[in-house]
Amino acid sequence: MELETLNRKPAADNEINWVTATFMALFHVGAIAAVFFFTWKALFVAMFLWWVSGSLGIGMGYHRLLTHRGYRTPKWVEYVLTTCATLALEGGPIFWVATHRIHHQHSDQEGDPHTPLDGKWWAHMGWILMGKSMHHDTTTLARYVPDLAKSKFHVWITKYHYVPIIVLGLILLALGGLPFLMWGIFMRTVVGAHAAS
Repeated sequence: MELETLNRKPAADNEINWVTATFMALFHVGAIAAVFFFTWKALFVAMFLWWVSGSLGIGMGYHRLLTHRGYRTPKWVEYVLTTCATLALEGGPIFWVATHRIHHQHSDQEGDPHTPLDGKWWAHMGWILMGKSMHHDTTTLARYVPDLAKSKFHVWITKYHYVPIIVLGLILLALGGLPFLMWGIFMRTVVGAHAAS
């Protein structure tokens, strides 16, 4: 399996990515609906999963381990942290790491995918919904993530990054019904996305 399996048409400037926009809208509707399913247990599940997806997944996994290679772990730990990161619904590791490496190469300059110099809206959500940053072609990505592009696991989890959150949603539904699902998936993901932006 190679990076070419992720090949997609790059987004044009100011072109809305309708798939991303639709899922973001649906998750926001789910987060609003979650208010009507509040339980203390569901809140604690959401808080725990926020820590798992944000701190372990995005912070330790995508950011410190994969982007900066700030420390070493056995491969199975790397794969667990990467899977935890997918639960934040911020995309697969190849896209996330490439975008973050581009950001560090051009921090707050021309070419930074999410610089606040392009406005608060752009820095918060615009860069995710529009333009090339999260939707680069594979040739651009390969330049920034040659280490991940060689890994069958990272290519696979990038292509199917939504699978772990679907599995988690089914587990939460089975364990705690709609409150666990609504808070553990929708509310947690939306709060996490806004907190990270």
